[in-house]
Amino acid sequence: MRTTPLTGASTGQRRRVWSYWRFYLALSPFYVLFAVFGLYPMLSTIVLAFQRWDGLSARRFTGLDNFAFLVKDPTFWQSLENTVVLFLMSTVPTLVLALLLAVMLQSAVRFTNVYRIAYFIPNVTSLVAMAIFFSSIFSTNFGLVNAALRSLGIPQQDWLGQPWGIKIAISTMIVWQWVGYNTLIYLAGLQAIPKDQYEAAKVDGAGAVRTFFSITLPQLRPVVLFTVVMSTIGGLQTFTEPQVMVGNSGGTGQSGMTVVLFFYRAAFLDNDYGYAAAIALSIFALVLLFTAINWRIFRGRGEDR
Repeated sequence: MRTTPLTGASTGQRRRVWSYWRFYLALSPFYVLFAVFGLYPMLSTIVLAFQRWDGLSARRFTGLDNFAFLVKDPTFWQSLENTVVLFLMSTVPTLVLALLLAVMLQSAVRFTNVYRIAYFIPNVTSLVAMAIFFSSIFSTNFGLVNAALRSLGIPQQDWLGQPWGIKIAISTMIVWQWVGYNTLIYLAGLQAIPKDQYEAAKVDGAGAVRTFFSITLPQLRPVVLFTVVMSTIGGLQTFTEPQVMVGNSGGTGQSGMTVVLFFYRAAFLDNDYGYAAAIALSIFALVLLFTAINWRIFRGRGEDR
């Protein structure tokens, strides 16, 4: 039996690949930049997590010592607890308010574009400027929040001087920053739902609440999954808000110390880059864990139905 040699075929495939060199050249800047500013830092962080380095002296391999110290470090566990609490206090209200505002904006007839611009302004405002602004709002003596409490006959609170006050101030700022962004995403999802489904539900006598839970939410499940995943990734990396509002120490009782702020302090204040790399890997694992949980919950419910 005579067989056809594969040499000609492989040569032809290589020629076809090389014929697209212009396209590869056009895409090469992205891959070069990703390799320099993305891939190399990631690989370097993984290697550095197993070493001891202060940024000046020679690196020294320490094995799993950084991770062993991380597990025993009470500050790490407190920062992890603070991060999860702030994530829950900010993400849940943000997504709920965003969905309600999107439904209200969907039914609005006048000034729709004005509302969209107003909702998106907080997301494009300087984060540091917003943190300073909210610090003044929650100020003990001259803050607007305490002024409102005094006008109602309620004693003023030292918001930035007590643990739960710090968490409330930080989570309030995060909600204010991201609720408009998620509102516009939900609004885009609402506009993609066919109108005939609402008309059929109205003919069947379904009320507004029944229509919302039977039509709107099921149709918005992919959009909700996207916002939950993105909010999880962003919420577990909270840094600027506590760093500006309460400082690098995390405030009273380190109640504003997040994992990223803890990483920043270990790397750029304590100059312990090996330990900071171990913290960075723990942040990466934390984000992956919560993202997988959220994906499994929302995606699993969708598949069950």
